[in-house]
Amino acid sequence: MDGTAEERDASGTPRYVPIADHGLIGDLRSVALVGTDGTIDWYCCPSFDAPSVFAAVLDAERGGCFELAAALPARTKQFYFPDTNVLITRFFTEDGVGEVQDFMPVVDDPVEERRHRLIRRVLCVRGSVPFRTRVAPRFGYGARPHTVRLTGDIAVFDSPELSLALTATVPLEADETDVRADFKLNEGDTAVFALDRVGGDVSPSRCECGEAERQFAATVAYWRRWLSSSRYRGRWREMVHRSALTLKLLTYEPTGAIVAAPTTSLPEELGGERNWDYRYVWVRDAAFCVYALLRLGFTEEAAAFMGFVSRHISPGDGTPSGPLQIMYGIDGRADIPETELGHLEGHQGSAPVRIGNAAAGQLQLDIYGALIDSIYLYNKWAEPVSSEQWDHVTALTDWVCAHWDQPDEGVWETRGGRKNFLYSRLMCWVAIERAIRMAGQRGLPADLSRWRASRDTIYRRIMDRGWSASRQAFVQHEDGEVLDAAVLMMPLAKFIAPTDPKWLSTLDSLTEDLVSDSLVYRYDPRVSPDGLHGDEGTFSMCSFWYVEALTRAGRLDEAALAFEKMLTYGNHLGLYAEEISHTGKQQGNFPQAFTHLSLISAAFNLDRALG
Repeated sequence: MDGTAEERDASGTPRYVPIADHGLIGDLRSVALVGTDGTIDWYCCPSFDAPSVFAAVLDAERGGCFELAAALPARTKQFYFPDTNVLITRFFTEDGVGEVQDFMPVVDDPVEERRHRLIRRVLCVRGSVPFRTRVAPRFGYGARPHTVRLTGDIAVFDSPELSLALTATVPLEADETDVRADFKLNEGDTAVFALDRVGGDVSPSRCECGEAERQFAATVAYWRRWLSSSRYRGRWREMVHRSALTLKLLTYEPTGAIVAAPTTSLPEELGGERNWDYRYVWVRDAAFCVYALLRLGFTEEAAAFMGFVSRHISPGDGTPSGPLQIMYGIDGRADIPETELGHLEGHQGSAPVRIGNAAAGQLQLDIYGALIDSIYLYNKWAEPVSSEQWDHVTALTDWVCAHWDQPDEGVWETRGGRKNFLYSRLMCWVAIERAIRMAGQRGLPADLSRWRASRDTIYRRIMDRGWSASRQAFVQHEDGEVLDAAVLMMPLAKFIAPTDPKWLSTLDSLTEDLVSDSLVYRYDPRVSPDGLHGDEGTFSMCSFWYVEALTRAGRLDEAALAFEKMLTYGNHLGLYAEEISHTGKQQGNFPQAFTHLSLISAAFNLDRALG
């Protein structure tokens, strides 16, 4: 399997940059992944879930890319301009040092907003450095044809659905599909490339060096102003703030949506089939994001997501999966059909490449607890929920009271049949318990006698049928013996005391069965078949949950060591994909909101416990 990672082209260059060897830039509408080699190999325009323009991360030949690098052998280093989402890739050559500053301006002007400008500013900071660029868009996930028109220093790429304009301060050359440039910079010189979406009232617009300098300063100021709202002053400030900046990049500002990850089909196992599209709003993931951002003092993002909830995912007539879907499009749409793109080979040959997500039709009862808990926290830490929002909460709580006692697909979206998952029961308990709290604190109308009876029944059911006497642990599903890292949420959700003997015994069992050097597996698919072939890596969110469970149990030395170890698995920028392989490589969609929000929560609670 790992042999695929070493596959090289005719020049001896690896065909794929590893998942972890990327940074992220964005404009709160979409993002671009920039490899440590200076290549943009993932970019969807004009939104997260639009068809890709650059997708070489999923197919080195057919995906499309924007290469920009030193034209000499070079060592590279990549970092973020401090406290921002402006990414800098440096090239160290025998003749000098150059750098590429990548960013997407966040603007208020409606016309400029539709431009989705992506700026690549090239500087020579020492000596002299020759550079080479190739702009090779492949529209519609590499399936739609396009033409190139080159007029002076402006190249326009036209496809049936989308047109992009490239402006440059150096001479460009074009062939039938791509644009190239070779240029040399001496110390102090600058060159600028700007890629814009054009059409309608947005026309090609040059980005000269002075304009790029102003946009750079404005973008830096925007991110620093945003980050200044953070209240976190703890031990892991740099990591926490990088996670917060990443979560902000995953928000779709027009609607307040928060995507689970900005990529699709990056494999959970090289050569495996566990490749999914995460460019949507998972109710669970987004609700947990609200918790993490509120913890740090970012109330505007929480308010925006609550607006998204009110507009798009309020209880409706209901479907077979309940009044809520587990996920929605960033515009609130419910229809997210899953298809495979057979013409793309997948990252390092890991097919299939999927767009859309069939899990949207699953029943996952835990989402009600995640959502109502986030509303409870918003009501507690930000502002009181409105009467309309309370009506939605009561409708959802009534539904949970009537439907918690049924099998579902569970939090991990298994495709091996429904079971009575403990985590689903736990989060149904959370949904009802938090609604009861809100009603009591605010004197809001509610069927409290029914809610309390349901809450208590769920509690007893979990304690009775979710506990395995032989394993001396809470288990994955009722009357089973399989362990599952999802139960780490039990003390975090305040269902059970973190020092309860049953919980401490469970924590020891999880440590023995599912933990490897601080890394936590979700479950063992060999003893709990999930309907899919192959294995997967450790799940980074669960690893941070484990840190938090240790913290709450008072095992602070273990928690601090596990947390520091987890930090060594982040990439060079402090970013995390969904999973980590047995060799320590990042796997799955990147970066993943789940991982970064759980890092924030673990750091916050561990820092507070350490004093």
